[in-house]
Amino acid sequence: VQLVESGGGSVQVGGSLTLSCAVSGYAKSTQSRRCMAWFRQAPGMEREGLATIYPVDGSTRYADSAKSRFTISQDNGGRTIYLQMTALTPEDSATYYCASAAACSAGRYGGIWKVGLAGAESSHTWGQGTQVTVS
Repeated sequence: VQLVESGGGSVQVGGSLTLSCAVSGYAKSTQSRRCMAWFRQAPGMEREGLATIYPVDGSTRYADSAKSRFTISQDNGGRTIYLQMTALTPEDSATYYCASAAACSAGRYGGIWKVGLAGAESSHTWGQGTQVTVS
């Protein structure tokens, strides 16, 4: 199983960027039922879940930090996962990761809605990341 992100780069403040994640290695019927997610991690910061999607029905969830500006989507039964980002600020500069798990997780922590992957970390699959720099 392999996840390969692309689409990162440098963008001006206020600009937009769409990241892609190419997924391979699962049977299509399996892939469509897996939870797919986008995370990001800035230097010195914890990894942050941004959005999740189940390709089988297109259901999505967003972290509070992402819901107004980011859109997760999928194509071809989950073979490609996208993250459209708008109104970017320097605080969005980070390495962005695509990830997969059997199920998504979501919940409110300290008043903030967060999303992520359910289950043991050893069962999660991650891409290598793509760098986004906003200046």
